[in-house]
Amino acid sequence: MLNVDQLRNGIVIDHIKAGLGIQIFNWLGLGRAPYNVAFVVNAQSNRMGRKDIIKIDNTIEINFDILGLIDPNITVNIIENEKITEKIKLQLPSRVQDVLICKNPRCITSTENVPHIFHLDNVKQKTYRCEYCDEVRRASDLW
Repeated sequence: MLNVDQLRNGIVIDHIKAGLGIQIFNWLGLGRAPYNVAFVVNAQSNRMGRKDIIKIDNTIEINFDILGLIDPNITVNIIENEKITEKIKLQLPSRVQDVLICKNPRCITSTENVPHIFHLDNVKQKTYRCEYCDEVRRASDLW
C-alpha cells in the first residue's frame, strides 16, 4: 500500500476519474509548484474501482467551475490543522464564462469583445450552449 504523508494545511482533490488527474495536475500548474504535491494515479476505490488523487501541501485558489467541467464527480477536501474543515462536492456548472470558447465564426464573440458565455444544455451528454448563437460545445472541449 502506498503511503503519502498527512497534510497539515492544504487541499486534497479526490474521486478524480482515473486518467483525468493529469489534466487537473497540468491545469493547476502543479509540476512547477514550490510546495509539495502528491499525484496518485489509479488508486483503488471501493466506489469507483480506480481513481486519481491530488494532495496539495498548500492552500491555492481553484476555479471549481473548470474543475467541475473536467470531472463533476470530484470531491475537494480543505485541510486545516490536519483536519478536513470543508468538503466540496463538485458538479457540472450551470453557466460558465470565458472557459469554453465559441467556434461559430458568425457568433458575436468572434467579432466583438464580449465574454464567451455558455449554459448547461444536457447534463448526461455534458454539453453547453452558447448564450449568443446556440452553438453547442462539450465540457470535454476544455481539454
